[in-house]
Amino acid sequence: MAKKSITRRWIVNNLGVIVLALIVIELTVIYAIQSYFYSSAKQYLVSKINAVGSVLSIHSQDSSASFSAEMRNMLETFNEKDKIELMAINSKGRIVLTSSGFSPDEDSPMPDYEEALESGGEGSYIGKLGGSEKILAVSMLISSLNSEYSSVRMVTSLTDIDRTIKSYIIAVTIIASIIILIIVTTGLYFAGSIVKPIRQISQIARKFAIGDFSVRIDSKSDDEIGDLCTAINHMADELSTAEAMKNEFISSVSHELRTPLTAIKGWAETLMIDGGGSPDTMKKGIGVIINETERLSQMVEELLDFSRMQNGHFTLQSEDMDILAELGDAVLIYSDNARRENKKIIYEEPEMLPFVHGDKNRIRQVFINVIDNAVKYSSAGDVVTIKASAKDGQVIISVADTGCGIKKSDLSKVKTKFYKANHTRRGSGIGLAVADEIISLHGGTLDITSAGEGLGTTVTIKLPAKDGS
Repeated sequence: MAKKSITRRWIVNNLGVIVLALIVIELTVIYAIQSYFYSSAKQYLVSKINAVGSVLSIHSQDSSASFSAEMRNMLETFNEKDKIELMAINSKGRIVLTSSGFSPDEDSPMPDYEEALESGGEGSYIGKLGGSEKILAVSMLISSLNSEYSSVRMVTSLTDIDRTIKSYIIAVTIIASIIILIIVTTGLYFAGSIVKPIRQISQIARKFAIGDFSVRIDSKSDDEIGDLCTAINHMADELSTAEAMKNEFISSVSHELRTPLTAIKGWAETLMIDGGGSPDTMKKGIGVIINETERLSQMVEELLDFSRMQNGHFTLQSEDMDILAELGDAVLIYSDNARRENKKIIYEEPEMLPFVHGDKNRIRQVFINVIDNAVKYSSAGDVVTIKASAKDGQVIISVADTGCGIKKSDLSKVKTKFYKANHTRRGSGIGLAVADEIISLHGGTLDITSAGEGLGTTVTIKLPAKDGS
């Protein structure tokens, strides 16, 4: 099926309607012009023939004058014989006198005379008689004035009038053609101003489809097309950023997976060679394998959780839980690791907190992720402070560190999937995205604040307390 372009559709639909409307207007104007000129000519002949009738009426009342002689004299002295031919028709319906002196064909029809006979007054006719010349004829009955004559008739040529009408038709046609030309020119320019960027958008969209986000749409218009181009360029920026983040994510995950696998493989080979001869070596190697296996398991679980969230299959096993117990377990997991790395965790544990209705395993996963980030992005000598409190029907947990902090430009993106503000530290870049989604599913919020690079980061988690607790 042939592609229908916007330009073609505009020409067929809009221009077709405009041309049709102009043709109708032109025909109406032509008809009005022709009617005006023909009506004016007819009125002029009617006024002239009425004047002739008035004169004849006067002569008919003069008994001393011969009516036939007066009729003949009037026709011979008719002062407009060069434009109008005056005729006298006898009682038998034949033309017996003319102002030109030439008698017309007796068989020539006279519709105007027949109309006058039928109406008992006047009749008119426009048409061609006996040749190609167009005429206007008007007849008026005078049989009441004299029994010898039944009617007087005036005939004039419409050649000059038709020539004038033709000149008006040409002028109207030229004006209509100019209007159509202007409409076509401006319409094609307007359609081009739309079609050109759309074609450019289509070409660039094809490049986006194959992963090339380097091109941008050049648009200088400030209308809706310009807004569309700006939006697509912004989309390309976001896709390019997402693509870079995805690639970084793949690289980070590959590195995160390779590190524990390398350790597991290395210690497995060592234990195979040593054969378990040294209990200390055996204990240390098994410990490393267990720890790294647990680390791999956590990473895989995090990736699975992210996949479930993306597919809408992430579910919660909710129940009433003691949130202090889950937070305490998460703190305990990282206390020894932080101490070994010369980092300090301060946990300001309250005596009691309201119960929370939710999935305790998922909530503990969030605490582990947040504390792990706080320790991971801190250096030796830094402090991680963990606080928990209740206020206005909410349980509030804050994890503040004195680590590397976050740039203001990165602060709004740190919860975005695949995004990593600091590429020098381990991590896949989806942990905070998963944690934020889990807290949102519990009806809470996860907020991240930082005064800037080197000034530490604070993560604040708010969860609704169980009613009545």
